[in-house]
Amino acid sequence: MTTTTTPTPAWPPRPPLVAILRGLTLADAAEVGRVLLDAGFQALEVPLNREGALDSIAQLVKLAPAGVAVGAGTVTSAAQVDAVAATGATLIVSPHFDEAVAGRARALNLRSVPGVFTASEAFAALRAGAHALKIFPAEAMPPAGLQALASVLPAGTALWPVGGVTPESMAAWRRHGATGFGIGGALYKPGVSLAALRERAQAFVAAWAAVAAGQ
Repeated sequence: MTTTTTPTPAWPPRPPLVAILRGLTLADAAEVGRVLLDAGFQALEVPLNREGALDSIAQLVKLAPAGVAVGAGTVTSAAQVDAVAATGATLIVSPHFDEAVAGRARALNLRSVPGVFTASEAFAALRAGAHALKIFPAEAMPPAGLQALASVLPAGTALWPVGGVTPESMAAWRRHGATGFGIGGALYKPGVSLAALRERAQAFVAAWAAVAAGQ
């Protein structure tokens, strides 16, 4: 298969907050995307384990201005990486580390963010060229655990807890080494009103600004 060279947005996104839009439908994609972009999000992810995810991703790619990272979550195979790349998306997020997935993402000039939980997984992902490490499930690792993991990783490694993150919990994670976050159900669920989504999105962006300013 031919390798492509899809241009990628600036990295890392600023703010380094990934909106995880599980269950997003094509009918809702444009409105949801506009609300999040207006609130300041610069990274949008639609997990692939729901029907129609690729269509929603393609809609967000059309909507998003240059510089916004749009991509897929729950990417578990190299074939899925190819399918995501065909939409014009640039971000590949997985719940786990798979060398074939990370390698295909790098070959296509996409940003690779595999899920890890142990030092062994983290180092393997970095050797494969991961651009950031998704700490998953973050509910099972207290911030102190992240600090211990960060202490043995190369300086500057991007560490993004995912799972159970709230605006109130971000400060503790940040103090212990988090450099960004993936935000799912506390931000978006199918059926959430646009007004509620806007309020939640603004709260997360404001919380990040506050903790980043205090670093």
